[in-house]
Amino acid sequence: MGIIAWIVLGVGAGLLANMLIPGRRSQGLLITCVIGVAGALLGGWLATKLFHVVTLHGFFNISTWLTAIVGAAILLAVYHLVTSRGSGGRARGGRSGRSGRGRSRRWAHR
Repeated sequence: MGIIAWIVLGVGAGLLANMLIPGRRSQGLLITCVIGVAGALLGGWLATKLFHVVTLHGFFNISTWLTAIVGAAILLAVYHLVTSRGSGGRARGGRSGRSGRGRSRRWAHR
């Protein structure tokens, strides 16, 4: 299978793996697809090294898809672990309370 097929497979595997990983999704579609492509390539590489498979059997083979989805799911789980630790309990998607404008609106009723 060529690199273009692994990229297309990785995008699909990343989207499927994102649905399988529980929890809140903090990354966007582009990062999910990039992690999916990297996970598919990593899964394919690990399958050849661990199971001594010379090549996976094509785009429409179930073992190829499972390899790509598992690789993408592992990388997505690692990404979620790293980004959840790095947030330090900060609220996502909202105001951080650092700007003076947010503070003045909050205390405007007093």
